[in-house]
Order: sequence, then C-alpha cells, then structure tokens
Amino acid sequence: MSAALQAKLLHVLQDGQFSRLGGRANITADARILAATNIDIKRAIATRQFREDLYYRLNAFTITIPPLRDRREEIPALLNYFMNKFAQKFYKNPLPLSDRLVRECMRYHWPGNLRELGNFVKRYLVLEEEDLVVKELQAQPDERGSDVLSLPAGQANLKALVRNLKAETEAKEIRRVLEDENWNRATAASRLRISYRALSYKIRQHGLVPRPSGRAVSATP
Repeated sequence: MSAALQAKLLHVLQDGQFSRLGGRANITADARILAATNIDIKRAIATRQFREDLYYRLNAFTITIPPLRDRREEIPALLNYFMNKFAQKFYKNPLPLSDRLVRECMRYHWPGNLRELGNFVKRYLVLEEEDLVVKELQAQPDERGSDVLSLPAGQANLKALVRNLKAETEAKEIRRVLEDENWNRATAASRLRISYRALSYKIRQHGLVPRPSGRAVSATP
C-alpha cells in the first residue's frame, strides 16, 4: 500500500468519512477492517515503509498464522482438501495420496506455504505421475539452504549438528516460556506468536513434559 493510500485509509478510520473521486459530498462509513500481510511489519515501520499511526489504528486484534512448516500435522488434511478441490474443478477423478507422497510432503519445508502446496497438488493431478512430483520435492534444497546440502561427504555430520542445535534451541525457548506461564499453553502460544495447535505439536515433537514442580523437562529419545 502506497504512502498516499495509507494516509487516506487512516483518515477514513479516524473520521469515518470519505468522498468518491469527483464527488462533492462526504460519505459516512462504519466498517470493520481485516488486514493481512506477510512482511515484517515492525521492520516496515522502522524503515518508514508503513505508517506507525496506521498500524496502531488497525492493530486492535492480531491473529498470527505460523508458516506451514511449523504446522506439518495439517499437511495430510490439506492435501486431501486440495486434491478434492482441483479434481472437481478440472473434472478429473481424485488421485491417491500414497504414504510415500504424504511422507515427502511432511518432510519438505514449503517456503511458499499453502500456495505452493496447492500448486503441487494441481501439478500432480494434471501429470498423474507420483514419481515425478515426488522427485521434484526431493530435488528441492531443504530449509537450511543449499550451502549445507553441498557439503563434502566428510562433513556430512555437520548437517545433523545444525539440525540438532536448531531443535535444541527451539525446545529450550518453548520450555522457558511454558515454565514462565505455569504451563498455560494458550498464554505460552500467544507469547511465542504461534497457534495453540502448533505449540501442542512442538511439545510432542520435543518430548516436553511438566515436572511435579511445574517446570518442564525434555525427554531425549
């Protein structure tokens, strides 16, 4: 949204009035605004790309949706949803979603989130070649980037080290917040800026359990 348009929207939100292009009279508006963004809004404010006063005018209630890679447990249901949706749209019979295909989709990190997942299903439905679309997923660099994937064979353990350090750091932070909030998951999820469902998944993923004292421990496999 341009700076000029931001100013106009702020004016409407403050005064509840606007005028049509070429109009002579103001029109009163009583509306609720639902705004969405995938940018770092705090950084946009700091760099003056977004008006701070407009942000605080809009920011009455915020819902933060974590990226698909942080809620992988939803992928099987989303695959079925997109398959049925596009099969109906293209007048085709839904294709089977094998355990192998679902497993590869759960492994992939989906930088394009739902749009990328939907396009993947669409491509599979059109091509009708599971091996081809699975190989496309396997050929994509993982979320740590191509630098890690191109390590020499003698340094292959570094990949596991980076992965373990990332998981350990995440588990420690989740554990700290849970302990601060006496294991109130709703409040902890709000502080971590993830959904309640995503937090529950990460608790299971890291094996976090409360101790009798109310603190948490991590169960190492």
